[in-house]
Amino acid sequence: VQLQASGGGLVHTGGSLRLSCAASGFTPDYYAIAWFRQAPGKEREGVACIYDTDGSTYHADSVKGRFTISRDNAKNTVYLQMNNLKPDDTGVYYCVTARESLISATISQEEAMRVIADFGSWGQGTLVTVSS
Repeated sequence: VQLQASGGGLVHTGGSLRLSCAASGFTPDYYAIAWFRQAPGKEREGVACIYDTDGSTYHADSVKGRFTISRDNAKNTVYLQMNNLKPDDTGVYYCVTARESLISATISQEEAMRVIADFGSWGQGTLVTVSS
Protein backbone atom coordinates (compact mmCIF):
# COMPACT_ATOMS: atom_id res chain seq x y z
CA VAL A 1 0.00 0.00 0.00
CA GLN A 2 1.29 3.45 -0.91
CA LEU A 3 -0.06 6.68 0.48
CA GLN A 4 0.71 10.17 -0.83
CA ALA A 5 -0.33 13.09 1.35
CA SER A 6 -0.51 16.63 0.05
CA GLY A 7 -2.19 19.96 0.66
CA GLY A 8 -0.26 21.34 3.59
CA GLY A 9 0.87 24.93 3.77
CA LEU A 10 0.97 28.13 5.77
CA VAL A 11 -2.28 29.78 6.83
CA HIS A 12 -3.35 32.37 9.35
CA THR A 13 -5.49 31.59 12.36
CA GLY A 14 -9.05 31.02 11.25
CA GLY A 15 -8.02 29.90 7.78
CA SER A 16 -8.75 26.63 6.00
CA LEU A 17 -6.81 23.90 4.25
CA ARG A 18 -7.78 20.64 2.62
CA LEU A 19 -5.37 17.76 2.87
CA SER A 20 -5.48 14.88 0.40
CA CYS A 21 -4.27 11.32 0.78
CA ALA A 22 -4.02 9.40 -2.48
CA ALA A 23 -3.90 5.65 -1.92
CA SER A 24 -2.79 2.83 -4.19
CA GLY A 25 -1.74 -0.78 -4.06
CA PHE A 26 -4.61 -2.10 -1.97
CA THR A 27 -5.36 -5.79 -2.02
CA PRO A 28 -9.06 -6.72 -1.83
CA ASP A 29 -10.04 -6.04 1.76
CA TYR A 30 -11.54 -3.35 3.94
CA TYR A 31 -9.19 -0.60 5.04
CA ALA A 32 -9.48 2.23 7.49
CA ILE A 33 -7.62 5.41 6.61
CA ALA A 34 -6.69 7.87 9.34
CA TRP A 35 -4.92 11.17 9.74
CA PHE A 36 -2.35 11.68 12.48
CA ARG A 37 -0.36 14.76 13.31
CA GLN A 38 2.93 15.36 15.02
CA ALA A 39 4.04 18.72 16.36
CA PRO A 40 7.48 19.46 17.81
CA GLY A 41 7.55 18.67 21.50
CA LYS A 42 4.08 17.13 21.48
CA GLU A 43 2.83 13.59 21.39
CA ARG A 44 1.52 12.18 18.16
CA GLU A 45 -2.23 12.67 17.93
CA GLY A 46 -4.82 10.73 15.99
CA VAL A 47 -6.99 13.35 14.31
CA ALA A 48 -9.62 11.54 12.26
CA CYS A 49 -10.44 8.22 10.65
CA ILE A 50 -12.82 6.87 8.02
CA TYR A 51 -13.84 3.25 7.68
CA ASP A 52 -14.24 1.36 4.43
CA THR A 53 -17.02 -1.02 5.45
CA ASP A 54 -19.68 1.53 6.29
CA GLY A 55 -18.13 4.95 5.72
CA SER A 56 -18.32 5.78 9.42
CA THR A 57 -15.96 8.43 10.73
CA TYR A 58 -14.17 9.42 13.89
CA HIS A 59 -12.87 12.86 14.80
CA ALA A 60 -10.78 13.65 17.85
CA ASP A 61 -12.37 16.04 20.33
CA SER A 62 -9.67 18.60 19.61
CA VAL A 63 -10.83 18.95 16.00
CA LYS A 64 -14.51 18.03 16.20
CA GLY A 65 -16.65 20.64 14.52
CA ARG A 66 -13.68 22.09 12.63
CA PHE A 67 -12.19 19.17 10.68
CA THR A 68 -14.05 16.74 8.45
CA ILE A 69 -12.68 13.53 6.97
CA SER A 70 -14.19 12.23 3.75
CA ARG A 71 -13.30 10.03 0.82
CA ASP A 72 -13.76 9.74 -2.91
CA ASN A 73 -13.70 6.05 -3.76
CA ALA A 74 -13.49 6.72 -7.49
CA LYS A 75 -10.23 8.58 -6.93
CA ASN A 76 -8.96 6.36 -4.08
CA THR A 77 -8.43 9.54 -2.12
CA VAL A 78 -9.24 10.55 1.44
CA TYR A 79 -9.55 14.21 2.36
CA LEU A 80 -9.24 16.16 5.57
CA GLN A 81 -11.04 19.48 5.37
CA MET A 82 -9.66 21.73 8.09
CA ASN A 83 -11.54 24.91 8.94
CA ASN A 84 -11.06 27.55 11.61
CA LEU A 85 -7.44 26.53 12.01
CA LYS A 86 -5.59 27.40 15.19
CA PRO A 87 -1.86 27.63 15.96
CA ASP A 88 -2.22 24.40 17.98
CA ASP A 89 -3.10 22.63 14.73
CA THR A 90 0.44 23.20 13.47
CA GLY A 91 2.35 20.01 12.73
CA VAL A 92 3.20 17.38 10.18
CA TYR A 93 0.09 15.51 9.10
CA TYR A 94 0.33 11.88 8.07
CA CYS A 95 -2.21 9.57 6.51
CA VAL A 96 -2.10 5.98 7.65
CA THR A 97 -4.04 2.91 6.55
CA ALA A 98 -4.69 -0.43 8.17
CA ARG A 99 -6.91 -3.41 7.50
CA GLU A 100 -10.12 -3.11 9.44
CA SER A 101 -9.78 -6.76 10.42
CA LEU A 102 -7.01 -5.68 12.79
CA ILE A 103 -9.46 -3.50 14.71
CA SER A 104 -11.76 -5.24 17.14
CA ALA A 105 -15.30 -3.92 17.13
CA THR A 106 -15.25 -3.90 20.92
CA ILE A 107 -12.47 -1.37 21.42
CA SER A 108 -12.86 2.39 21.70
CA GLN A 109 -12.17 4.73 18.82
CA GLU A 110 -9.08 5.99 20.59
CA GLU A 111 -7.77 2.44 20.92
CA ALA A 112 -8.60 1.81 17.28
CA MET A 113 -6.45 4.78 16.33
CA ARG A 114 -3.56 3.29 18.30
CA VAL A 115 -3.94 0.00 16.43
CA ILE A 116 -3.94 1.83 13.12
CA ALA A 117 -0.82 3.78 14.11
CA ASP A 118 1.06 0.72 15.34
CA PHE A 119 0.15 -1.74 12.59
CA GLY A 120 -0.73 0.44 9.63
CA SER A 121 1.17 1.71 6.62
CA TRP A 122 2.29 5.32 6.81
CA GLY A 123 2.61 7.82 4.03
CA GLN A 124 5.00 10.73 4.04
CA GLY A 125 3.79 13.76 5.93
CA THR A 126 2.62 17.15 4.81
CA LEU A 127 3.41 20.21 6.91
CA VAL A 128 0.65 22.47 8.18
CA THR A 129 1.67 25.75 9.78
CA VAL A 130 -0.91 28.04 11.35
CA SER A 131 0.35 31.48 12.24
CA SER A 132 -1.22 33.57 14.98
